[in-house]
Amino acid sequence: MTDDEDQTERQVAGPVAGLLLAAGGGRRLGGRPKALLEHCGRPLVEHAVEVLRAAGCARVHVVLGARADDVRARAALGDCVLVDNPDWEQGMGSSLRAGLDSLAGTGARAALVCLVDQPGIGAAATARVRAGYRDETSLVSAAYAGVRGHPVLLGAAHWAGIAATATGDRGARTYLREHEAQIALVECGDVARPYDIDTEADLVHLE
Repeated sequence: MTDDEDQTERQVAGPVAGLLLAAGGGRRLGGRPKALLEHCGRPLVEHAVEVLRAAGCARVHVVLGARADDVRARAALGDCVLVDNPDWEQGMGSSLRAGLDSLAGTGARAALVCLVDQPGIGAAATARVRAGYRDETSLVSAAYAGVRGHPVLLGAAHWAGIAATATGDRGARTYLREHEAQIALVECGDVARPYDIDTEADLVHLE
């Protein structure tokens, strides 16, 4: 790709990149990776990518971990940037770090972060959060009855600080708690249900 082509691609992709965390091994689901759970006739990871696309993200990076080769083989992700996280067993923090690192140098000025195991959060809520983007200092989060949840939009000015505190399963939680006053909350409780697919009992939410 020439420099001119690279610049054009960045302009077309826009300032906000979708970042889907899909590396988990589904320990409480008998070791079934969440990315490969079936929802609406396709792997959950495909559904989540489509949500980000429908919300306006032309560029989507997907972080894979557990059974990454199977996910590549079974899910239609050809238009995404696939990011391998060899440390996925260390928790969501390692996947967030890998994803943010993969966006460095792409021209993205913010990452719209979604989790693969929240199919109740669709394009309407995700687009609302994306619309909160102003510049690379933006911090935007969906809220449900006033309580902060996912998805979250992380401006590039915050990526280094987030990566430095993203350990275990905390993800960006520590950093966001320390910067609470800077976060723009976007109420999404009227258009989304923020449940997680964590256990066998949660599988009732899949269609």
